[in-house]
Amino acid sequence: MATLHVLSHSPFTDSRLSSCLRIIGPDDGVLLCGDAVYALQQDSALQQTLERMPDSIGLYALQEDLQARNIDAGKRANAIDYPEFVELSCRFAKVNSWL
Repeated sequence: MATLHVLSHSPFTDSRLSSCLRIIGPDDGVLLCGDAVYALQQDSALQQTLERMPDSIGLYALQEDLQARNIDAGKRANAIDYPEFVELSCRFAKVNSWL
């Protein structure tokens, strides 16, 4: 069953993103929102790790949070808005929020 993993905490303050990436399945998706979009900072080790994920794993970031932090989604992440977030949540069998 494919899962959408939703992360909102900064990857530089705890290990939620790293833990998520260790258990992620080949058909899962990762949605970065809030401070989690800092993982997409250009030339960071996390951004490089995310870009090396298999293409079968969807990578998404909330456009509003990217803009608020002046971060570009880069080549790998798809910037989405809130209506697209709802649609994306419906496409996956499960949604796991990493609180």
